Amino acid sequence: MTIEIRVPGLGESVTEATVAKWLKSQGEAVNADEPLVELETDKVTVEVPAPSAGVLSEILVQPGTTIEVGAILGKIGEGGGAPAAAPPKPKPLPSAAPAPAAKAEPAPAPKTAPASSASPILSPAARKIAEENKIVPQAIAASGRDGRVTKGDVLAAIEARAHEPKPTYQPPAGPRAQAAREERVPMSRLRRTIALRLKEAQNTAAMLTTFNEVDMSAIMHLRAAHKDVFEKRYGVRLGFMSFFVKACIVALKEIPSVNAEIEGDDIVYKNYYDMGVAVGTERGLVVPVVREADHKSFADIEKQINDFGLRARDNKLKLDELQGGTFTISNGGVYGSLMSTPILNAPQSGILGMHKIEQRPVAIDGKVEIRPMMYLALSYDHRLVDGKEAVTFLVRVKECLEAPERMVLEL
Repeated sequence: MTIEIRVPGLGESVTEATVAKWLKSQGEAVNADEPLVELETDKVTVEVPAPSAGVLSEILVQPGTTIEVGAILGKIGEGGGAPAAAPPKPKPLPSAAPAPAAKAEPAPAPKTAPASSASPILSPAARKIAEENKIVPQAIAASGRDGRVTKGDVLAAIEARAHEPKPTYQPPAGPRAQAAREERVPMSRLRRTIALRLKEAQNTAAMLTTFNEVDMSAIMHLRAAHKDVFEKRYGVRLGFMSFFVKACIVALKEIPSVNAEIEGDDIVYKNYYDMGVAVGTERGLVVPVVREADHKSFADIEKQINDFGLRARDNKLKLDELQGGTFTISNGGVYGSLMSTPILNAPQSGILGMHKIEQRPVAIDGKVEIRPMMYLALSYDHRLVDGKEAVTFLVRVKECLEAPERMVLEL
C-alpha cells in the first residue's frame, strides 16, 4: 500500500511554499510522524512529518520547487529497516599448484637523466652585479669564451628587463575559474518576500521619519535597583523592550492615527494594541507579534519576547504569531546602530527604531553632564499621520522612558 505525502495547510492566506530540503533520502526507512521534508513559506519554515511508517519510495518534488497546498510531495511504501546488505562475494576455488616461476633476470639499473645544462661561469664582477640585481645566471645570454658570462652580458640582461612590459592583473578565464570567484545562489522565499514587501512599502506609503533622543538614566537606574527581585519573582530578566512597548502603547492611545491603517479609501482605527517586535535571524528579519500588549504586564511582555527570540533562531515560530500587528518596534541598537530610518511594516502606519545607548555630554540644569543617551526614530505614513502627530507621539514615548514611574511596573 502506498501513502501520499502532501503539502499540509499552512495557515491563513498562505497558498504555496517552496521545498527547502528533504530530511530523508529515497529508499530510506521512516517512522510515523518523523520529519521528512522542510517547506519554506513567506514567513517560516515548516516540517512535514511522515503520515505513516514505511519506506520513502518516491520523491516527486525537488528542493527549490514551489508547490501549492495539497500538492503531492512524495510517496511512502510498505517496508522498513535498512536495505539488505549485498551478499558476500564467493571465495575463489583453489586451483592447481602453479608452476615454478622462471628465475627472473635482474632489471637493468635506470639511466640517470643528464643535467639540463651546467651552471654558467661568471666572472667575479659579473656575479656581484647579477646578485645585486637578482638576476638568475641561467637567464643571462653568455657571449664570452667557452660560455662564460661577462659583465657586459649581465648589464645587457638588466637593460632588457627594464624594458619588459609590466604584468597587469588578469582575472582567471573560463566559467570554472569565474565560479571560484563568485557564488550564485537563489534567494530564499523569505528573503524574496522581505524584498517585495519593503519595496512595496516604499512605493505605496508617503514615508517620513522624525527623530528625538531619550536619556536612559532613569530606566537604567530602575532596572539596576529591581532586576534581581524582578527576575526572582517572574523568572525572566527585566530588559529594555518591555519599557518601550509600554511607552509606545501610552503614545498610541493618545495618537490613534499611528495605530491605524489605510484600506482603500477608508481609515481603519485599531482599538487594540498588537505590538510587532522585529527579530533578526540567519534567514532574515521576522516580526512576531505580542497580542493585546496593553493587557500584559512587564513580565508577560519580557517572557513572550524572550520566547520569540529563542524560537525565531530555531525556525520554530508559528505562522499566526507573525501575522497582523498594529505597530512595530525595531531595535538596531543590538547591532551597534547609532541612527537609522526604519521602513514601515505595511500596512501599518508607524514603526519605532531603537538605537545604541551611548554616553554623551548633555546640558542638565545649566551644566554639562555625561548621560546614557539613545536616538529614537519614528517612521510614519504621512498620508495618514501628520507631522504634528508624529512629533507628539515621539515626545510622549520620550517622556515615558525618562519618567518610567508614569508606567506601572508590576513587582
